Amino acid sequence: MTTFLTLLLNGLSLGAIYALIALGFSVIFKASEVVSFMHGSLLLFGAYTIAQLNAEIGFLPAVALGVAATAGIGLLVERLLINRLRGTAVITLAILTIGVDIILVTELTRRIGSDILNVGHPWGGEFVRLGEVGITENRLYAMLTAVVLMGLFFVAFKFSSWGVAMRAAAEDGETAALMGIRRGRVSAVAWVVGAGLAAVAGLFLVGSPTPGVSPGVTSVALRAFPAAILGGLDSTGGAVIGGLIIGIAEALASGYQEQLLFLGRGFGDVVPYVVMILVLLVRPSGLFGTKELTRV
Repeated sequence: MTTFLTLLLNGLSLGAIYALIALGFSVIFKASEVVSFMHGSLLLFGAYTIAQLNAEIGFLPAVALGVAATAGIGLLVERLLINRLRGTAVITLAILTIGVDIILVTELTRRIGSDILNVGHPWGGEFVRLGEVGITENRLYAMLTAVVLMGLFFVAFKFSSWGVAMRAAAEDGETAALMGIRRGRVSAVAWVVGAGLAAVAGLFLVGSPTPGVSPGVTSVALRAFPAAILGGLDSTGGAVIGGLIIGIAEALASGYQEQLLFLGRGFGDVVPYVVMILVLLVRPSGLFGTKELTRV
């Protein structure tokens, strides 16, 4: 039972990180109808920037500037590329984000080289004991931070003018535009929020038990993408729940890998995609996604 509870707690902490990334996917899609495949590079850029600035200006200022710089990258991509191509095929915009991702990852990989950079988390690799269950301080802070950020997001999404405008634009973009809602501004803010959340996720992702910043960080975004699909790509609440489900499933599969050897070694790495496929077979729009009805 102790092993199960430990894996469950660590799965929740990993799921909280996935939830932040999936929420970024969902916000961007809801506001601009673009499936952003550049979240991997945003994760890496945020973590890399924080690691580089930490030695010069300290941890908290480095985090603030790293998140702001990553949000700025998201804003630049939206203003210079997505906004200019608004109205083109959705697949074209998705491929565009893949191209941007490749460019950023290639440049960051060149800069990092074979090194593993230390972000310099003040809490280091310390463990916290909750009874007989243990978790690293990094993952504990990740859960607490994710709860706070997601709480703030949903309050803003529900009550702020941007949140109301975003929900209206997602419901009926043309009518929202006729009512005076500036869809370009809604989209720009969504890209800033999505990129900022990716940077925060990257900050905790490269902490204990992960050794540090390396180009391999980008693959985590690919494992978080099934979380967004699982919950429903147009559902922000579904993105959070999907992230938690994927995190728990991955942690349990990795923890019980000896009992799952008949499925092959490394099964935990593909669990997010297996869960996604099984759910989509039953609910093609995701657990909380909007079903599209077509009149025939």
